[in-house]
Amino acid sequence: MSLNTRISVAVGAAFVLVIGVLLVANAAGSDDENPATTTAVVDERLVRPDSHKLNVSADNKVTFVEFLDFECESCRAAYPAVEQLRKDYAGRVTFVVRYFPIPSHFNAERAARAVEAASKQGKFEQMYQKMYETQAEWGEQRVPADDRFRGFAKDLGLDLAAYDQAYADPATLERIKKDVADGEALGVRGTPTFFLNGKKLEPESYDDLVKSIDAELG
Repeated sequence: MSLNTRISVAVGAAFVLVIGVLLVANAAGSDDENPATTTAVVDERLVRPDSHKLNVSADNKVTFVEFLDFECESCRAAYPAVEQLRKDYAGRVTFVVRYFPIPSHFNAERAARAVEAASKQGKFEQMYQKMYETQAEWGEQRVPADDRFRGFAKDLGLDLAAYDQAYADPATLERIKKDVADGEALGVRGTPTFFLNGKKLEPESYDDLVKSIDAELG
């Protein structure tokens, strides 16, 4: 079985499990009268100057944006698909991450603060990946995961004093809330929510994501 086939099977199974949740969660944001349908507004709110980019394309022709919650099981299920897309479209598509912690997820905001704190030391991607790789260990619990996240920072070789300062800094939380505000203005109601060149996607499979990206690449 080829690598692409294995990825498609694995990710496709994950999408089958979560797509119902995705479509229901995003339905509320599909109103055609949403002000985000104005191209200029979409561009500004989808990608801010300080938005985190996992990959950057050479021509900036195609931009894939994900609003995510690190404690969200659907986001975790979609994570392998996004990672595969990043590999397949490296250099051709810009992949952007926006925070959107769901209030009902006890540690979601803490996880976002930890990732943002790590970004201050150039370790955004590493902490982003760490959160999904370990989600089963700390997610869906009503116990603060601050110490566990600090342990991740230690594992990544971060300056812990600087990490602690950034983690507790009100500006870090404010940065996350700005992402949430942008998401809400764009009609995001659940996670993960994907946008491709300003258009909200409602994929039912991994192949749907591939087809959408290929269409934009032309």
